[in-house]
Amino acid sequence: MCRTTLENNFSNGNPGIAAGINFGILYLFVAPYLAVALIAYFWYRTSRTNAQKELAKRAAFR
Repeated sequence: MCRTTLENNFSNGNPGIAAGINFGILYLFVAPYLAVALIAYFWYRTSRTNAQKELAKRAAFR
């Protein structure tokens, strides 16, 4: 949609379309950061679990 249409709808008291566009922009802005954060969390959790298992194996051999 063009900017003029959004401004006209908003000024006429219909903020629904403009609010939807703003929500879509925010979603597109946040989604990549959220995806990277989830991948980092699962990577950290997996590496921490593997490190604890490795320490338990080393302790069992002593």
